Amino acid sequence: MIRPGTTVEEATAHGQQLYLANIAWPATRTREGVRNLDRPKAEAGPRASAVQFYPIEHVQLVLLDLPRDLRAAQAKGAFLEPPHEHMATYLDAAVLDHARRHGWSSSTTHRTRTGIRVLQALQDTPGAMLLASDALLLHQIGLNAAAVIDVATAAGLMLDDRQPTIHDWFATTTVDLPPQMRAELTEWFQIMLNGSTSPPRRRPRDHQTIRHYLRWAMPALTAWAAQGHQTLREITTADVRAVLPASGTPRSTMGAGLRSVLTLLKARKVLFTNPIARVHTGGHERRDPLPAHAEQIRQALLSPDPARAALTALATFHGLRAGELRTMHLSDLADGRLHLEQRTILLADPVRVRLAAWLDHRNHRWPGTANPHVFLNHRNAGTTTPVGGRWLTLTTGIPIHILREDRILAEARTTAGDVRRICDLFGLTVEGALRYLPEPLLDDLQDV
Repeated sequence: MIRPGTTVEEATAHGQQLYLANIAWPATRTREGVRNLDRPKAEAGPRASAVQFYPIEHVQLVLLDLPRDLRAAQAKGAFLEPPHEHMATYLDAAVLDHARRHGWSSSTTHRTRTGIRVLQALQDTPGAMLLASDALLLHQIGLNAAAVIDVATAAGLMLDDRQPTIHDWFATTTVDLPPQMRAELTEWFQIMLNGSTSPPRRRPRDHQTIRHYLRWAMPALTAWAAQGHQTLREITTADVRAVLPASGTPRSTMGAGLRSVLTLLKARKVLFTNPIARVHTGGHERRDPLPAHAEQIRQALLSPDPARAALTALATFHGLRAGELRTMHLSDLADGRLHLEQRTILLADPVRVRLAAWLDHRNHRWPGTANPHVFLNHRNAGTTTPVGGRWLTLTTGIPIHILREDRILAEARTTAGDVRRICDLFGLTVEGALRYLPEPLLDDLQDV
């Protein structure tokens, strides 16, 4: 930098430094060209925001993409230090700040810092965005990839290049079908997964919906392939009728799966005709709700496990759904009431007692957690995500929907089938509430 009063001859006595516009400054140099070797490293923790880093935009391509064996590298002690010192400093500060805000233990923090450094050593282009696919390799050496991905994502340095598992599931499910039939199903799969902006337009479907439809259609597709059919264009209405079950839910589910596949392919002009267009497959059989075992509910309510007692009480006394239990926030509880999206519930005294016991246990077990949800476990306490649906069943020992149905049945019996009351208490539609009415009352309503 030229000082005021310096002549041109003095400024050019030792040469000139040329800088190009829009070029990132190296981490070890200042704008004056003086190295920052004497400058102390930025402190981590609350002052981590003082550290700034921006990833480079270019990516070094590799000639051969070979699989990495982290176990072998760990055994030989071959892990190198992160190649980009400034990026390593920035991410280390990000880990410490993330751990402080989410109440991580020292062991979780240490393992995440180690995983972040190992992930940087795997980069083909030091200083570029980290890849989630590389982070998944950390499980080979016992490190938590999810925590590493969360930190790098929050820091703005994670590129999620993971392929959804449904792609592998589809390839495995259809691997034994003829090539032409598999190609036709692939077009159906891509449109269901990604949607279509060209006529006929379609919205993307949920992954679970795609799995259901293909799973229901696979017995028919496999049977047609075994009969020698190479493509769905060869399928006729007679072939569809021959493969469908006689009646009941098996017929309706297979019909729904085939209708989804064949109707979409006909609309995309892959098929000349829709062989299931005029075939009636019926609807799913509806299961009548049944009361739960009182002794099992009593044992769950009196359980010494505060999570089990609180979950069972909420489902038994107020008929909450599993999704409502999973996504319930601490801010939803106020003045003895539970505030949901569509209704507000005045909590019963037994529910308040068990919920207070759980909240005391929660605060003692995870005092520094930043998770806003009421129910936590060891997997989500360090994140802000809700618990999984499977955890609810494993904790209570009784599926939540059974506890909910038992509560609604009891209300229907007590109120002599007051449909309006059932709808208001449990968030049901009128059609949904009619399932819980006793048979004589339902017959009387139908006569009216």
